[in-house]
Amino acid sequence: MEYVYTTENTCARQIKVEIHDDVITNVEFLGGGCNGNLKAVPRLVDGMTVEQIERILGGITCGRRPTSCADQLTRACRAAYEEQQRQKGER
Repeated sequence: MEYVYTTENTCARQIKVEIHDDVITNVEFLGGGCNGNLKAVPRLVDGMTVEQIERILGGITCGRRPTSCADQLTRACRAAYEEQQRQKGER
Protein backbone atom coordinates (compact mmCIF):
# COMPACT_ATOMS: atom_id res chain seq x y z
CA MET A 1 0.00 0.00 0.00
CA GLU A 2 1.28 3.47 -0.83
CA TYR A 3 0.84 6.11 1.85
CA VAL A 4 1.56 9.86 1.78
CA TYR A 5 2.17 11.63 5.07
CA THR A 6 2.12 15.42 5.49
CA THR A 7 5.01 16.43 7.72
CA GLU A 8 5.12 19.05 10.46
CA ASN A 9 7.96 21.46 11.20
CA THR A 10 10.41 20.13 8.58
CA CYS A 11 11.67 21.30 5.21
CA ALA A 12 10.23 18.24 3.46
CA ARG A 13 6.50 18.78 3.12
CA GLN A 14 5.45 15.18 2.59
CA ILE A 15 6.83 11.66 2.87
CA LYS A 16 5.65 8.87 0.60
CA VAL A 17 6.18 5.26 1.69
CA GLU A 18 5.09 1.83 0.61
CA ILE A 19 4.11 -0.60 3.34
CA HIS A 20 3.54 -4.32 3.09
CA ASP A 21 2.51 -5.85 6.43
CA ASP A 22 4.97 -3.92 8.64
CA VAL A 23 7.84 -3.60 6.13
CA ILE A 24 8.62 -0.19 4.62
CA THR A 25 10.00 0.30 1.10
CA ASN A 26 10.29 3.05 -1.50
CA VAL A 27 10.55 6.01 0.89
CA GLU A 28 10.47 9.37 -0.85
CA PHE A 29 10.69 12.83 0.73
CA LEU A 30 8.75 15.48 -1.21
CA GLY A 31 8.87 19.26 -1.25
CA GLY A 32 12.29 20.07 0.13
CA GLY A 33 14.92 19.10 2.65
CA CYS A 34 18.64 18.35 2.78
CA ASN A 35 19.41 16.62 -0.52
CA GLY A 36 22.00 14.19 0.82
CA ASN A 37 19.94 13.12 3.82
CA LEU A 38 16.84 12.70 1.69
CA LYS A 39 18.76 10.31 -0.55
CA ALA A 40 20.57 8.44 2.24
CA VAL A 41 17.73 7.83 4.70
CA PRO A 42 15.47 6.00 2.22
CA ARG A 43 18.33 3.67 1.27
CA LEU A 44 19.13 2.94 4.89
CA VAL A 45 15.58 2.08 5.95
CA ASP A 46 14.47 0.19 2.83
CA GLY A 47 13.13 -3.19 3.93
CA MET A 48 13.03 -2.38 7.65
CA THR A 49 9.98 -2.83 9.83
CA VAL A 50 8.06 0.06 11.30
CA GLU A 51 9.40 -0.78 14.78
CA GLN A 52 13.01 -0.90 13.59
CA ILE A 53 12.67 2.51 11.94
CA GLU A 54 11.02 3.96 15.04
CA ARG A 55 13.75 2.61 17.30
CA ILE A 56 16.59 3.97 15.17
CA LEU A 57 15.23 7.33 13.98
CA GLY A 58 12.57 8.31 16.51
CA GLY A 59 13.24 11.51 18.42
CA ILE A 60 16.00 12.88 16.19
CA THR A 61 15.84 16.67 16.01
CA CYS A 62 17.14 19.13 13.41
CA GLY A 63 18.71 22.33 14.70
CA ARG A 64 16.28 24.07 17.03
CA ARG A 65 13.31 22.16 15.69
CA PRO A 66 11.68 19.57 17.94
CA THR A 67 11.65 17.06 15.07
CA SER A 68 13.49 16.21 11.84
CA CYS A 69 12.82 14.55 8.52
CA ALA A 70 14.06 11.28 10.05
CA ASP A 71 11.72 11.65 13.04
CA GLN A 72 8.84 12.55 10.74
CA LEU A 73 9.58 9.38 8.78
CA THR A 74 8.93 7.36 11.94
CA ARG A 75 5.57 9.08 12.26
CA ALA A 76 4.78 8.47 8.59
CA CYS A 77 5.59 4.78 8.94
CA ARG A 78 3.42 4.41 12.04
CA ALA A 79 0.53 6.27 10.36
CA ALA A 80 0.86 4.08 7.26
CA TYR A 81 0.83 0.95 9.41
CA GLU A 82 -2.27 2.09 11.31
CA GLU A 83 -4.06 2.99 8.07
CA GLN A 84 -3.19 -0.39 6.61
CA GLN A 85 -4.57 -2.13 9.72
CA ARG A 86 -7.73 -0.02 9.57
CA GLN A 87 -8.27 -0.97 5.92
CA LYS A 88 -7.75 -4.66 6.71
CA GLY A 89 -10.35 -4.38 9.46
CA GLU A 90 -12.91 -2.98 7.04
CA ARG A 91 -12.73 -6.01 4.78
